[in-house]
Amino acid sequence: QVQLVESGGGLVQAGGSLGLSCKVSGSTFRVDRMGWHRQAPGKEIELVASISGSGNTNYADSVRGRFTISRDNVKNTVYLQMNSLKPEDTAVYYCDAWIAATSFHHWGQGTQVTVSS
Repeated sequence: QVQLVESGGGLVQAGGSLGLSCKVSGSTFRVDRMGWHRQAPGKEIELVASISGSGNTNYADSVRGRFTISRDNVKNTVYLQMNSLKPEDTAVYYCDAWIAATSFHHWGQGTQVTVSS
């Protein structure tokens, strides 16, 4: 059974930094695209950043230049380094993993990020 376990959320002041990580376990197939989404209270879930198996990255306009997504294919882990955090970055952050061999999209349980002003 494929599981995604996130860690690294918490409370930080505006202008500060946080790092998130998400480890994928239980997959016998290669993990292809990985990414991070977030959902703020009362808002729809939105894509924050994604990274392909070959390392191509994509960012939401709101985080480009402040957040960096990376991955370790040996560890099946995706990271999100968040710098210059703003109160509007406050949300529950979810990692996701797409495994093309099974055509299945897996999600983590979410981790809270709160940025105080």
